[in-house]
Amino acid sequence: MAIETELKLRIAPEQLARLKRHPLLRKLQVARPVARRLYNIYYDTPKLELHQSAMALRLRRAGGQWLQTLKGGGSVKAGMHQRNEWEIPVSRAALDFSPSQTVDWEAHLPLRLRKKLQPIFVTDFSRTSRILDWQGARIELCMDHGEVRTDHHSTPICELELELKSGEPRQLFELALALLEIVPLELEPVSKAEHGYRLLTGYADRPVKGVVPDIAKNATLAEALQTLIWSCLLHLQSNLRGAMTSDDAEYLHQMRVALRRLRVVLRMAEKFRADESLSALSKDIAALCVALGRIREWDVFIAETVQPMCARMAGHAGLQALLATSERQRAACYAELRGTKQARELQRLILRFALWMNGAYWQPPQGETVPLVHDFATRRLRKLAKRFAQAGRQLDTLDNVRLHALRILAKKLRYSAEFFAALYDRQKTGSFLAALSEVQDVLGQINDVAVAHRLLDELAALPELSVHQEAVALAKGWIAHGLTRQLTALRRAIQNFNKQRTFWKNNSAG
Repeated sequence: MAIETELKLRIAPEQLARLKRHPLLRKLQVARPVARRLYNIYYDTPKLELHQSAMALRLRRAGGQWLQTLKGGGSVKAGMHQRNEWEIPVSRAALDFSPSQTVDWEAHLPLRLRKKLQPIFVTDFSRTSRILDWQGARIELCMDHGEVRTDHHSTPICELELELKSGEPRQLFELALALLEIVPLELEPVSKAEHGYRLLTGYADRPVKGVVPDIAKNATLAEALQTLIWSCLLHLQSNLRGAMTSDDAEYLHQMRVALRRLRVVLRMAEKFRADESLSALSKDIAALCVALGRIREWDVFIAETVQPMCARMAGHAGLQALLATSERQRAACYAELRGTKQARELQRLILRFALWMNGAYWQPPQGETVPLVHDFATRRLRKLAKRFAQAGRQLDTLDNVRLHALRILAKKLRYSAEFFAALYDRQKTGSFLAALSEVQDVLGQINDVAVAHRLLDELAALPELSVHQEAVALAKGWIAHGLTRQLTALRRAIQNFNKQRTFWKNNSAG
């Protein structure tokens, strides 16, 4: 068995042609490029049992030779795929499970599954590969261009694969950063096989919600932080392409959730160990949150204030002008996000994170005691809960600024409690999180009112709305109508939350 470590990068066909001609590749290559066509037949059972077990089985024709490959297990981190791989040559285009010195087929692919295997889709592409010497590492750079096909559908392939032959995984990301300076690239968390399965099952792209990974009770703090950061980065990546290309505002919303959760984890990391790279990354994430927050403000304002008003008062010229101007403001924000420069900066940011995650920060200094996550989590949750309780007791004197600060505290406490829930009693954490989510939802609605007022003031100052000030005043009255009700709801939600037991008390790490 071999462990395959490769970084996948999506690239446009015209940019692939540019990269092929770039002198950097000639400078780094240790031998002439090799061009070949690869034809792959993927197999699974009618119920796709291999796919459900995170496995892939294929026959590959490369020139006159056939290879049978089974891949399974492993992980995907910021586009870097690490999988177990078993590969043997076969004599023809047919699966061969005869006894092998290198593969115990029964252990990895039991007979009950082998009996049901059938071809399900094909990948057919041209590959140009070259071995590069990158700062002492040997990396195979493959340029793939072709398609994935089922019996009824197909989708194009155009990507780079950087496969580590010798060296450290971080060197894959360093090379990817160098290539990003030459051509636009996107980290690709989806394998060719997964594209085939998506084509086969009619998978449609949709916004992806984050999944909190389980953390072992005996995990070290470093192990837990790494697991959480990779999870946040995957959540971000899973929605990035949709946010850049789709009209569905939920993609952007999920990106912002991923970034907010990431900021909470990075704050924990800062308490674990100071680091210049961490500080720089945290600063860049904060700036990105501000930029995306501006777009989200227009999304919410249009969907929850202006459009409902236009629907209620159809034909109102001032409201229609307010809607048109708001949509232009939002479109300008989206255009900036989707510009070539910003798109490249987003990919660079994720690559920088991947470099840092594979760097020396995570290696404890010699002789240093490694803290356990359970102890850290209990202290962190206790501190955040105390701060939130103190702020909540001053509810009657809170202005917009303090309400916003209370909302931020609620998010920090909620995300932290979600991250560490697996360390404690799940029934108690579930009740606590449900009550806290209710508080956070009401605070979000109150914040939307404050944001809407600010955006209306900005719109009122624009020349194109100078004759429609009555519509701005109408909108302000509309959003103010529900504020008293929301403040009452907030008091009830906080009272309910205060009844919850702090689930991290009287728990042990065992």
